[in-house]
Amino acid sequence: MASRFIDRAKVYVRAGDGGRGCVAFRREKYVPFGGPAGGDGGDGGDVVFKVSADLNTLIDFKYRPHLRAANGGHGKGDKRAGKRGEDLIVKVPPGTVMYDADTGEMITDLIHDGQEVVVAKGGKGGRGNARFATAKNRAPRKFEEGSPGQERTIQLELKSIADVGLVGLPNAGKSTLLRAVSRARPEVAPYPFTTLTPHLGVAEVGEGERFVVADIPGLIEGASEGRGSGFEFLRHIERTAVLLYVVDGSTGGQAGPGGGPVADFVAVRREVLAYSEQMKQKQSLVAINKIDLVDSAEALQELRAEMERIAGKPVYLISAAQMVGLDDLIQGIRHALAAVQS
Repeated sequence: MASRFIDRAKVYVRAGDGGRGCVAFRREKYVPFGGPAGGDGGDGGDVVFKVSADLNTLIDFKYRPHLRAANGGHGKGDKRAGKRGEDLIVKVPPGTVMYDADTGEMITDLIHDGQEVVVAKGGKGGRGNARFATAKNRAPRKFEEGSPGQERTIQLELKSIADVGLVGLPNAGKSTLLRAVSRARPEVAPYPFTTLTPHLGVAEVGEGERFVVADIPGLIEGASEGRGSGFEFLRHIERTAVLLYVVDGSTGGQAGPGGGPVADFVAVRREVLAYSEQMKQKQSLVAINKIDLVDSAEALQELRAEMERIAGKPVYLISAAQMVGLDDLIQGIRHALAAVQS
């Protein structure tokens, strides 16, 4: 459910402390004090973050804000070392960016399934008294305490990773389009702001060929300046390979600032491009949706011509609700993705 999507979390992590070294002596005849036999303490466990493609939210950290790896075991007699503390493996979804909460410095950007990073290193185990024996001191009672494990507070941010990002004003029909081309089932309703969190779907376009589509929540004017939830929404678009602008062609776009599909497109594109320089380099396509509700074929062609003039590229005509024009659109997406990957 959308209400359970969490894309930002703060967690405290602490690696395990090193174990204490041991003071012990062998009980052997002719060996002063039996000889030192204290083993070293074990190292503390690390805290490791690892990407899991099975996850798509940071919600687990809402209920688990404190993470700690196991301490190392203490050293034992007969020069037996303490057991190394077990690492704590923490799974996160692809697209998780990690920052040091105190300095704001980025720690890493976790993208690929199986990718991992040590965020807190376990403490070193202390040396036992066997380590301190010398020719002058054959029966040392010296030992070391283990060193503490690293600790830090980490800010986690999730940016959706998808091949295609659907962008447009609220109620442009993005959720309906996602349902039409994939197996995703986002909420669909005839009012603005139905989508409050990103939804992902997988579009099957051939035998063994597929691409991931992200329905990015509807943008509003001023989003690139942080208005509304602009920054929250726009940062998900950063992680898509291709952008698909979806424009409501049915009524002139009542949600748009200029009262028309062309003005709506211009407004959305302005917010996207203003967010970062990276956006200007992205491949993009444009689709006029809800063409089944346009008054006439002549009006539709006029709208398409004007949109192509403004966009500087061919514009697709679709009706996601009626499954019209989707084959051509999917082929266009395939070609755009191929251009990005080449």
